Amino acid sequence: MDETKRSRKDSLRNLCVKICLTILVPFFFFIPVLFAILLISDTRYLAPIRFGIIFALPVLVLCLIWCSGKKKVLKYWGIGIAVLIVAFIANTFYIEHDNKITIDTTPNINLHEYLPFDPDSKIARLGHRARLQFTTELPVVDGAAAVFPLYSSFVNATYPRSVKLWDGTLEYNNTVGGYRLLAERETDVFFGAYPSDEQIAYAQEQGTEFVYTPIGREAFVFFVHKDNPIDNLTTEQIRAIYSGQITNWKQLGGNNEPISAYQRNEGSGSQSMLIRFMDGTPIMEPDTEKINTLMEGIIEQVADYRNKDGAIGFSFRYYMEGIIKNPDVKLLSIDGVAPTVENIQNGSYPITAPLYAVTWEGNTNKNLEPFLNWILSEEGQELVEKTGYVPIG
Repeated sequence: MDETKRSRKDSLRNLCVKICLTILVPFFFFIPVLFAILLISDTRYLAPIRFGIIFALPVLVLCLIWCSGKKKVLKYWGIGIAVLIVAFIANTFYIEHDNKITIDTTPNINLHEYLPFDPDSKIARLGHRARLQFTTELPVVDGAAAVFPLYSSFVNATYPRSVKLWDGTLEYNNTVGGYRLLAERETDVFFGAYPSDEQIAYAQEQGTEFVYTPIGREAFVFFVHKDNPIDNLTTEQIRAIYSGQITNWKQLGGNNEPISAYQRNEGSGSQSMLIRFMDGTPIMEPDTEKINTLMEGIIEQVADYRNKDGAIGFSFRYYMEGIIKNPDVKLLSIDGVAPTVENIQNGSYPITAPLYAVTWEGNTNKNLEPFLNWILSEEGQELVEKTGYVPIG
């Protein structure tokens, strides 16, 4: 009788222990989930890891707690590991597909392919020594990513060979950082598109007044997947898309599929251009995606462009045709006019924008004005054209 009672107590005790361990298992795996999220920079790889930590691994542990036979444990472990492997393989294929259709419209370029004074550089060059040659008091230049090849060619033509990228003379901070530094008078010239209202307001807060010198012209373009049957849109149709009034390509004579209208982050040159193009028409909220960085953890950003059948995006012509050169996208005609160099020059393409050398009022650098005058000269405009932009003339 005592043995029976003792056996029942042991069984009850074992059952309580198993129940307690079962309750603790999910909490035990919660901390590794947080560490995995923080340590892995690409959230697309988190799906199978989260699945494994939250579901598969706890199942494996629960097998040890509840299964009495080794064969049962091995059986369930085999099933769990197989599920993990399948999840990881499927996720890997998804990532590869996503990488294939993702097009970086940030813009973003390999700066080291466009450095001055490098014989292997892709920058445009004059066929002779430029008439303007600086030795001292070099204007500090900065600019947008898509314009780096151009202002690097200016430096190559007129600056001493000792100038290097990020040496305090030749800078690259892209549009957001570049306009901030120009407003703070840390640089002398910013090359890029017209600033946003917020960037102008920040400059005024710093007591800085921007001065704009047009040095070239560029087309603002919209693009879609190459298999999209739509080749032309009107300006009003594009405004209707980006305001959310038109949501399906069927409404425009295309396929019956939703329109994914991608945008850029606020303050970028192309997003500022979109706002000006919309001419007061409210823009719908952009699609966003969560990304993970080691420094900031999980953050939300405007979704990168994915070249799916229903996608539409925007950028500047030179970046798309001169740098990206992606055969899977096509530039749309607007109001029946294609964004060609000829149509930009003759003014028939409806959405053009000046390319500016932006300075600040009151700058005392003695070489700044000669530099701007040279850019507008025949030599400077030759480099504008050779780079791929449209000259002012």
